[in-house]
Amino acid sequence: MSDNPYAAAVAANPFAQALDKPDRYVSFCGIDCDGNARLLMQYVRRHIDQPGQSNAFWDKFRDKLEGRSSQRCDELFLVHSYINMIRELFETHGDDEALALLERIEEECC
Repeated sequence: MSDNPYAAAVAANPFAQALDKPDRYVSFCGIDCDGNARLLMQYVRRHIDQPGQSNAFWDKFRDKLEGRSSQRCDELFLVHSYINMIRELFETHGDDEALALLERIEEECC
């Protein structure tokens, strides 16, 4: 028995055996959606927490992320719900690294 959850999922799933990387349509094993979403929120905060860089939308977003205005939303839910606004934020700031991570999350997890 393997200690690698992705390898175990592939071994048990004949459809996954033809894959060379994780695929959310076969199995989420090997895809760290929550961890990548948490990392993406660090990129978001890097921009919206700068003095003079925020606005009412991002203030409300921060409140949801921190659970101040309602029940706290998890990071992946916020990415999924506001993916276009997040993309626009990164494009505005020319943050290619964050855009690449956002694209990966969109492809693998949303």
